[in-house]
This record gives sequence, C-alpha cells and structure tokens, in this order.
Amino acid sequence: MAETLMFNALREATDEEMARDKTVFVLGEDVGHYGGSYKVTKDLYQKYGDLRLLDTPIAENSFCGMAVGAALTGLRPVIEGMNMGFLLLAFNQIANNAGMLRYTSGGNYKIPMVIRGPGGVGRQLGAEHSQRLEAYFHAVPGLKIVACSTAYNSKGLLKAAIRDDNPVLFFEHVLLYNHKEDLPDDEYILPLDKAEMVRKGEDVTILTYSRMRHHCTQALKQIEKQGYDPEIIDLISL
Repeated sequence: MAETLMFNALREATDEEMARDKTVFVLGEDVGHYGGSYKVTKDLYQKYGDLRLLDTPIAENSFCGMAVGAALTGLRPVIEGMNMGFLLLAFNQIANNAGMLRYTSGGNYKIPMVIRGPGGVGRQLGAEHSQRLEAYFHAVPGLKIVACSTAYNSKGLLKAAIRDDNPVLFFEHVLLYNHKEDLPDDEYILPLDKAEMVRKGEDVTILTYSRMRHHCTQALKQIEKQGYDPEIIDLISL
C-alpha cells in the first residue's frame, strides 16, 4: 500500500493502460509537454511520445469529433477536458456522435472513448470554470457517466472506463485532486455500474457522489449525536 494523491492515482491509471494497450492515447489542451492543468499526464509524453500525448488547439468541438473518429477506427482515445464546463462547445459531438453512433450503425461500430476532467466549485475559479454538467448529459442515450470521489476509486474506475467499449464521461472534482488515500500495490479495476456503500445504517439513506461524499461523512458525527443511524451511499455511476 502507498499513500497517493488523487491526481497521481489518475496518472497511474492512465500510465498503466497506455503501457498495456498501444491503442490508448490522450488528447486535449496542454496534456503533453505541460502535463495537464492538474498534472494528471505529467511527463507521460517522455515515455509515450507526442502522438500518444497529443496537444490540441483550444477547440473542444474539433478534438472531441476527432476522438470519435479515432474510436470508430479502433483506437481508444482519452480526452482531458481542461475544464468540463468547456465541453458545452462539443455537446453535438458527444451527444449525437459519441453517444449514438453505435446504435445508429446497428452495432457495426464501437465507441471506446473516455472524456475526463475537472469541474465543480474551486478556489479562485470563475463561473465558467465551476460548472457541473452531469445533468446536461443525463438525457443522452449511449453515454456512461461516472463521478469519482476518492483516490482509490478514481484509479480503479478510470482503468475500467478506458477498457469499456462505450463512451464514458468521467467527472472529477477540482477540489479532490489532493485527496490522499492508500492504494494497493497490485492492479485493481472497479465496476462502472456499481455504487459504493460508504456506511451502513438503519434510519435514513443518504445518496451522494463526488465531493459531497466527504461533506456527508463530516456531517455524520452531528447526525450520530442526535441519535440517528444513517446509511451513506456513494452513487459513482450516474
């Protein structure tokens, strides 16, 4: 076991999957030489080269569309959105292309791609950098939506997302990148479609996800003082 920050857990997952499968590549703004806005891809370009850590222009609709095309032809693109709020610029590519092409083609194509990145309220971030877009994408057929909440589940879920043959939106919270947790030395993968029982209880069920999981566990002490026995479930799969 080794104590690991969440952004490093995401980096380890990306590194391990790129080493395992040569069809996996990362694209987005500043993911190469700069190492990503939150250093999830730090120094990976030295190991895998510029074409597998592909720096793109500031054009979300273009590189999301390019990733769909890459997925159609057998690659496994991992898009890092510098901020998930910017993905509104690529809503058509994500919804009408990534989400639906497997079905409109009668199953002739698979779309194995991941779109991951930070969102949520952050320190000194303006409105356009603090959005959570889960609700925007809930109504889109064909998308899997996952929100990680700890260093442990972020690594296991990202590895599963990269291996999945469907498009996965992978939501991270900007204030959780420095969350610390002991990670196993051995490889592990977590299911994308399963919630996590954080605490068993008898009186009330609290459903939560992402950063709010930690607010709920902090509130737990106060609830217990009042004599209640709450159950907390981290949804993970949205």
